[in-house]
Amino acid sequence: MEELLQTELSTSFIDIINESHMHNVPKEAETHFKVVIVSPVFTGLSRVKREQKVQGLLSEEMKTGLHALSIIAKTPEEWEKNDKRDRTQS
Repeated sequence: MEELLQTELSTSFIDIINESHMHNVPKEAETHFKVVIVSPVFTGLSRVKREQKVQGLLSEEMKTGLHALSIIAKTPEEWEKNDKRDRTQS
């Protein structure tokens, strides 16, 4: 998942957090993830379009076990502006 997003979106930052343990799933499940991603590709795109782009790239994973995906997608400029607060928040 990480390599695909890095390659396709030329990311300057990416963090993929497994949040499966916070849901009613088997102990070792990897079904719920939060993706924090920074890419110049998002410039000029609405939040919805950014999320759709990420979801589109991960469509195969969604078919094979990935159940839920929380996405924070920012441009490099937006990322730098948020340096005084938790960057993993939307």
